Amino acid sequence: MGTRRGSSDYRDVDGILILDKPSGLSSNQALQQVRKLYRARKAGHCGSLDPLATGVLPICLGEATKFSSYWLGANKTYRARCRLGQTTTTGDAEGEVLATMPVAVDEAQIRLTLERFVGEIEQIPPMYSALKHQGQRLYQLARAGKQVERKPRRITIYELTLLSCTDDSLSIEVSCSKGTYIRTLAEDIGAALGCGAHLSALRRTAVDSFVETESVSLERLQELESDGMDQLDDLLVPLTRALAQFPELELDSASCVDICHGKCVNADHARAPGLYRLVSDQGRFVGLGEVNAAGDLKAKRLMNTAR
Repeated sequence: MGTRRGSSDYRDVDGILILDKPSGLSSNQALQQVRKLYRARKAGHCGSLDPLATGVLPICLGEATKFSSYWLGANKTYRARCRLGQTTTTGDAEGEVLATMPVAVDEAQIRLTLERFVGEIEQIPPMYSALKHQGQRLYQLARAGKQVERKPRRITIYELTLLSCTDDSLSIEVSCSKGTYIRTLAEDIGAALGCGAHLSALRRTAVDSFVETESVSLERLQELESDGMDQLDDLLVPLTRALAQFPELELDSASCVDICHGKCVNADHARAPGLYRLVSDQGRFVGLGEVNAAGDLKAKRLMNTAR
């Protein structure tokens, strides 16, 4: 039996790990393994992946957890494989087969069908999802054999590219908005083709600016753990880079103190109202602030200055 790690063994560490989540683990299981390897006091992930899925899962450590909402709502990119001619209870390969139908479609039909799903569309969330109905997760109701009505949601498919196709499957690349269920997209494509389909494999290749080429596997993290924490810490994306979509606003020491004490400061030198990445005149990341139309800057999310 392993030794249980006490709270004193954990540490304050800030940054984002771009994990390449393996198949077979839930996002929370992957998160807990990363947290244990880093001995991080605080950790959270930015947008869950189904156990079947692999790929980019940003893990926020320490103070980075305060900013996770900015990636939860980010656009995402996936590579998916759809099995044509079969529908399942879950919409993916983990479910039981509901129906088997003949497949009589060619590449031209598939390409025309995919075009119908590009843009803003409505999608009904699957029963096997973490959304709640009257306080219960939909997947809990589904496992109990219950079906409830779900309202369609507006999502956006920015790009939908056919990568390859065979007699009974097709591979696609999808760039989409938050709230998109690729399982449901696979089912809807199958329904539009008239043969049914389910998701047989899924890999997330990007979450906002976090991409798979920068991702690190759990196996690699375990190898580096024996070399010390510095090796692991070098893999973390600093918050200043992770939030680079927001323009930088440098604050002098007096303004930093005021912002950290909840006061508004004048930011006439900001180019326009909106969110800004705040840094001190020594280059230290302070947090995110919002400038209003009058040029006043107020804190939105701040780092813990007590550490």
